[in-house]
Amino acid sequence: MAALYPPDELDQIQLAWQTGRPSTFRVNTLKATADEVSQQLRADGFELESVPWLPEAFILRSRTLGELTEHPLYMSGQIYVQGLSSMVPALVLDPQPEEQVLDVAAAPGSKTTQMAAQMRNQGTIIANDTSRVRLYKLAANLKMQGVEIVTTMHSPGELLWQKLVPVFDKALVDVPCSMEGRIRLDRFKTYQNWSLKKIKELAHRQRALLHSAISLTKPGGVVVYSTCTLAPEENEGVIDWAVTKLAGQVALEPIAIPDVTLQPAVTEWEGRTYRPEVNLCGRVRPTETMEGFFVAKLRKLV
Repeated sequence: MAALYPPDELDQIQLAWQTGRPSTFRVNTLKATADEVSQQLRADGFELESVPWLPEAFILRSRTLGELTEHPLYMSGQIYVQGLSSMVPALVLDPQPEEQVLDVAAAPGSKTTQMAAQMRNQGTIIANDTSRVRLYKLAANLKMQGVEIVTTMHSPGELLWQKLVPVFDKALVDVPCSMEGRIRLDRFKTYQNWSLKKIKELAHRQRALLHSAISLTKPGGVVVYSTCTLAPEENEGVIDWAVTKLAGQVALEPIAIPDVTLQPAVTEWEGRTYRPEVNLCGRVRPTETMEGFFVAKLRKLV
């Protein structure tokens, strides 16, 4: 972290690692509007803070997460508890009604259900995962949220290119990662599996997952790659590998979400200088309300 961030930012990250973030959620617009939900919750004594860059997202400022998940609005699938940073990749991908979308590592379905709402339950989403247990959770979330356009698959994401054909307008590659952006120093389980060796292993798999998704996207389509970690090996390093290996086949595009502060990408790491266009990727630094995140947007050219 000291090699990545100047002292003032490092202090802020360490503070974010030490303090619990407030619970956040988004309204499931397939079943309700943001106004309906916020009015009902406020009437029931929940203090909410609106999120400027996503009208259907809210920060819970009073009462507990347990009380929220016991509320009828949650039980009926009108709200979905999700971290704010986790909502960013689907916004960058921007899936539209009637499009065909691939979610390479989908379970338990936070971004899958968000994309279905963006698409207004029109189109197709193929949601894949390697874990049967997590796929059961995904299926439960899809049912609760009223999602009707998702077909689930159980397969290693890096092998999907062997099983599907390149018909997808868009693909989300939210990969398994070392989760440095979600560390809580008072919760050992949030970093107990962290190691430099693990980061290298994950980066190898992440490259394969991204390559598989790009292979399945139609020319002109969009692929969004994201992680909840800060390690350059899993972020800029993976993107640098992809645009180098697939030179002329993909191009990075700028990311702009109004009111979302994205830090510039890392330009070099451990003696390796990344391609200039990697600067178009964005980082979310861990804060009081946001987990650390990385996101990149690629356009399939041919």
